Amino acid sequence: MKKSLLLLFCCIGWVVASRAQKATLSGRITDEDNVPLFKIPVEETGTDNVAFTDSSGIYHIDIPTGKKISFRITYLGFEPEAFSVKATSGDGLTRDIVMKRYYNNMLGEVEVKDNQARHEAGNVVVNLENVDLNPGPVGGVEGLLKTLVGSNNELTSQYTVRGGNFDENLVYVNDFEIYRPFLVRSGQQEGLSFVNSDLTAGVNFSVGGFQAKYGDKMSSVLDVTYKRPKKFAGSVMLSLLGIQAHVEGATRNKKLTYLLGVRQKSNQYLLQSQPTKGQYNPSFTDIQGLINYRFNDRWELELIGNYARNRFNFQPEESVAAFGFVNEAYKLRTVFQGNERDQFDSRFAGLSLSFRPTKKTKIKLLASRFQTNEYETYDIYGEYAFYALEADLGKPDFGQEKYSLGTGVIHDYARNYLTANVGTIALRGTHDLGKHYVLWGLDATYVNIDDKLLEWQRRDSAGFTQPYDTSAIRMAKTYKANNQLDYTRFSAFIQDNILLNDIMTLTIGVRANYTALNKELIISPRAQYSLKPKWNRDVVFRLSTGLYAQPPFYREMRDMQGNLNTELKAQKSYHAAAGLDYNFKMWGDRPFKVTAEVYYKQLWDLVPYEYDNVRIRYYANNNGKGYAYGGEVRLFGDLVKDAESWVSVGYLKTDNAILDPATGAYSQYFARPTDQRVNFGMFFSDYLPRNKNFKMFLNLMYATGLPFSPPDKGLDPAYQLRIPDYKRVDIGFSALLIDGAKKNRPAFSFFSAFKSVWLSAEVFNLLGIQNTLSYQWIQDYTSNRLYAVPNRLTARLINVKLAAKF
Repeated sequence: MKKSLLLLFCCIGWVVASRAQKATLSGRITDEDNVPLFKIPVEETGTDNVAFTDSSGIYHIDIPTGKKISFRITYLGFEPEAFSVKATSGDGLTRDIVMKRYYNNMLGEVEVKDNQARHEAGNVVVNLENVDLNPGPVGGVEGLLKTLVGSNNELTSQYTVRGGNFDENLVYVNDFEIYRPFLVRSGQQEGLSFVNSDLTAGVNFSVGGFQAKYGDKMSSVLDVTYKRPKKFAGSVMLSLLGIQAHVEGATRNKKLTYLLGVRQKSNQYLLQSQPTKGQYNPSFTDIQGLINYRFNDRWELELIGNYARNRFNFQPEESVAAFGFVNEAYKLRTVFQGNERDQFDSRFAGLSLSFRPTKKTKIKLLASRFQTNEYETYDIYGEYAFYALEADLGKPDFGQEKYSLGTGVIHDYARNYLTANVGTIALRGTHDLGKHYVLWGLDATYVNIDDKLLEWQRRDSAGFTQPYDTSAIRMAKTYKANNQLDYTRFSAFIQDNILLNDIMTLTIGVRANYTALNKELIISPRAQYSLKPKWNRDVVFRLSTGLYAQPPFYREMRDMQGNLNTELKAQKSYHAAAGLDYNFKMWGDRPFKVTAEVYYKQLWDLVPYEYDNVRIRYYANNNGKGYAYGGEVRLFGDLVKDAESWVSVGYLKTDNAILDPATGAYSQYFARPTDQRVNFGMFFSDYLPRNKNFKMFLNLMYATGLPFSPPDKGLDPAYQLRIPDYKRVDIGFSALLIDGAKKNRPAFSFFSAFKSVWLSAEVFNLLGIQNTLSYQWIQDYTSNRLYAVPNRLTARLINVKLAAKF
């Protein structure tokens, strides 16, 4: 009995002694902006002892006492951190860590998985890993976004989000707001977008319900961060559509870093696959540079510059369009004379100075200027013949011209010249108060516009000018204006990111905007809430709500005839969104993520508009109200091991009603021009089973047709029709010719300088589907009937490109 009691006391003493030799290490891990980082591993070096941070960035780990313990923290997208501690018996140690973002030289190795984005409703994860190899005419960051949110035009880099139009999207690069040209009316003329994927390190894309720190638009925010390189590197990509190259580097002490990117694009090869045949001569050049100099831990200077030179020369020759149904088919053949010459030159420069008076406070001063000089000139005379086709399947001439419905002339003329200058001075600040992280900002923007508009269209049918007048020659369309505009806009915001507890965060903020031109003051409160329950499953629930207003820019103020309405008020909306983000593993250890969100928008003081390809023509009156609602579900993951794919499905309904000034009553609700009910996008990647150096990438897109109306009937729901559904498949095959990771190559080899070289073959519009973009209207004055002749997009086309990184 005594031996048993002695043994029991020895065991108890051993357990107590063992527990006494353990200590606890705790702390909080955040990024440089004090945003808590989730699922960060804190690992004891050389052991299996590891702990992960929760949604508040807090970690707890047991450690042995009496000796020095080393720890290492590594996480994709951040620089590794290492530290050591020594604990005595029963100690409770605290060690907070600030992780610094790591901007890798190889874009393909940068995976943007912003932990804070998981806690914000409306945020979409954008993975840039295969951005260079992703097939499609647009390419780059916008090419990925268009597949995610849906698109009906492969010739443009612009996108619509949740019922908004192209003008309702904000774009930032390193905190500078980016603008685009004004007069561009078609994707053929558009050229290159501002965002250069070669220079991009991270992308945050919000499709609605965004925070108060972002500006005054109603649909989305694309927030792009350019790289901060560590050493010299670069890339070159050649294709049948153009060439792009970049270099980057840093000094030995890493205080000075630089980026330089050059892109040259010619869509001539792509445009030749369109139905309108002729001499296309497009040329788009873009040069960008970014210099960053860090004087010390407190002061930092950044300079960004861009010059874009876009030329579009076009001499149409002939166009043949067949359309209709099996039992009622038509053909329009047009022969052209004349040409189009467009010129769009834009310049952008931004300078920022950052100051950190303390470790918890940062102040940033920004100054920028955007200038654009635009010339749109064309004089094109088109003689057309309109035929009915034989629709009887039993006749030998089925599908041939049966009889003529008439002939005529469409003469288009324009001499449009626009110069715009936009200058901005802004001040930003952040302050860390522990559980509160406060952001604030002040902006002053000056806008100067000089616009000369002269545009007309003459139509002739059977020798009579349309519309017919016995006393004069009348044009079908006439726009003439000479507008000068100068005004200043002021804005301010304050925002607090609040850590309520270890599972809940709340972001509240308010924006104020005042436009001196119309003397309108707008207050926009906004809030976001997130909850991450302490479940075994990794799920985050998100809510967002707020008021969003869009002060009128020049395009909204100019009506259909070119007249300015300088008293136009801001368009306004209320947003409410709820969603979840669920990370899980399936099929072994393959990572997957599902995001789902539903949303509702109430819209008022709307400015009605019509689409003309990518040009938006406004009615310049706040006589509309409307709504938009829908939902989106997206799945991201390795459908094939180590090859990420994703699928996105969305539903949208957006209607508006127009106020009749004569009666003071609104019309019935009818579809807005962006009422794209269903969209489906898929990106799929794969490789040969035993050789990952041979890869395949597939883009698939489906979107239901957009509404359209005959001329001058855009606000009459009785005349509204829909374009056929948009269907498109692009596929690419890539082979890795040079792999810089291989260790057995001779050091003296010329190819040793390359990190990778990929050769790709792409097939655009694999199925050869004739998608419709818009319609040209032909009137038969014998029967007074209008015929909608479809304007088709591009046919099937093969592209080859070579991408090298060094």
